[in-house]
Amino acid sequence: MSRRFRAPVVLPADPSCSLLRDAVVDVDDDGRISYVGTAADAPDAAGAEVVQLSGILTPGLINTHAHSPMALLRGMGGDLPLLRWLQEIIWPVEAKLVPSDVRTGMLLGSVEMLRHGVTTSAEMYFEGEQIADAALTTGSRVLIGPPVMDIPGMDWRAQLAGIDAWIDADGLRFGAGDRVELTYGPHSAYTLSEEALRLTAESANSRGALVQIHVAEAANEDEHVRKEHGSVPLLLEKVGMLAGRVVAAHAIHLSDEDIALFAKYGTGVGHCPGSNAKLASGFSRLIDLRNAGVNVGLGTDGPASNDDLDLWEEMQLAPMFQRLVNQDSTILTAADSFLLATRGGANTLGRDDIGVLEAGRWADMVHIGTDGPAFFAGLDVPDEQLISNLVWASGSRNVQDVWVAGEQVVADGESTRVDRAKVQADAKELSARLRSA
Repeated sequence: MSRRFRAPVVLPADPSCSLLRDAVVDVDDDGRISYVGTAADAPDAAGAEVVQLSGILTPGLINTHAHSPMALLRGMGGDLPLLRWLQEIIWPVEAKLVPSDVRTGMLLGSVEMLRHGVTTSAEMYFEGEQIADAALTTGSRVLIGPPVMDIPGMDWRAQLAGIDAWIDADGLRFGAGDRVELTYGPHSAYTLSEEALRLTAESANSRGALVQIHVAEAANEDEHVRKEHGSVPLLLEKVGMLAGRVVAAHAIHLSDEDIALFAKYGTGVGHCPGSNAKLASGFSRLIDLRNAGVNVGLGTDGPASNDDLDLWEEMQLAPMFQRLVNQDSTILTAADSFLLATRGGANTLGRDDIGVLEAGRWADMVHIGTDGPAFFAGLDVPDEQLISNLVWASGSRNVQDVWVAGEQVVADGESTRVDRAKVQADAKELSARLRSA
């Protein structure tokens, strides 16, 4: 049965971040949106189930860069710089994981994200089949980038061949509501040779697949690349990777030439302000990227370097840091930041079927409750003030209900698909085993 969702306020995430009063979102049987607009202008909905909401209806948030199974590693080595944190803590612990452990970690991370209104995440992590199974279990939407890495104990050629075979067998997207998209996850220019990057680019480009790659995250990570090629983006252009669909995670230490390259090729950037700050990696040139026309979305990075999966927090940190760096409190508004987490995320991942409430897109939606201090003045305030209250004062604590492809996956703050207490108990048991191993 088709449904009509009616709410006092709907934020579609159109380019102007308009706000619709007493509005409806119609959802077809297949989980796609058929109409968004005011109730007064809505088409006849005879026979449709009407879902009356009390607060604000928004698109689901999009996490453009995450390693969500690392929820199992949360808090480990939290006071180390990036490369030491990876080499001394994270990689040795990850070497102990078995496939089912990754599923447990992804279940935990997926439940956390959905409860925060994050309906889509771009994941770069091992055991992609386990990640897909976990996402399909919780009902979330996921883009999976199995990593390609050339470090001791890993065979990058076998990893690349495995991704090729998986895409060739199952296609780029599968699952109810196209919930799973397969991508390539070359870790970085500092863990892969030029040959490995070139062959990964060829595989991805020939299949029209997205590439997720860490770019210029720490100032000292790519010194040898800069010395030989000028910069990581210049190397990625040289090997043909930028000619395809690419999201560059972090992308902090960029030159004007690098930014121009991203704009030229349509490369997206997954901006992770919380992780960047915690690891002291640096401040992104977010305003310069936006001014150049580069698509930018928000990301949490992994829950062991953030240490949460709350994109509402990133929605606040992104404008805060840019205002500080640029000494301008007007440079990135609440509306701008909201669009980074929704429409911007979809554009960054090259997806025109999510991130916005408009006809033809999947009905990935979040209902924000407004019975609390953040909205003490009610909803009958100027549009700008209401959006400001949503971004600056509300946060994930007011997420009540979540739908993915029209299916309710969170009701009254809890998963409808899995037992959160059991997921947490399983993760706790596993974490204890990892610490003692």
